[in-house]
Amino acid sequence: MLSRSYGDIAAGSRWESRSRTITEADVVNFSGLSGDWYSLHTDSEYAAKTIFGQRIAHGMLILSVTTGLLNIKPGSVEAFYGMDEVRFLKPVFFGDTIHAELEAEEKNDRPKGGGVLTIRAEVKNQKGDIVVRAKMKMFMR
Repeated sequence: MLSRSYGDIAAGSRWESRSRTITEADVVNFSGLSGDWYSLHTDSEYAAKTIFGQRIAHGMLILSVTTGLLNIKPGSVEAFYGMDEVRFLKPVFFGDTIHAELEAEEKNDRPKGGGVLTIRAEVKNQKGDIVVRAKMKMFMR
């Protein structure tokens, strides 16, 4: 959907992203990049004693991966404008496969053309559980 221009996207349009499996390597790489080495993500002994019973992926990693699943065509999106109402509803474990179900919720036209598209995103795991819910805003041509 984000391969289209702003004018070609109707509010209420829905689409689904491709899927991606979250791996231990993803978590280690994200920890190195972000500097977030919190034990829940990186220490299996610590994580085993938590309510999750094992290590989980960073919520911010899942949000980052989700942006990569959006299939944005160069030239259609000028910039990522922001996010609202982000909720991490369930953990993502190593080996979980996620995808995003998206809806163009609102369009705010800009005087010089294009506008801000608000996308309601639900990231789901392979069981169909919603793991993250957010409203993503894209400034589009």
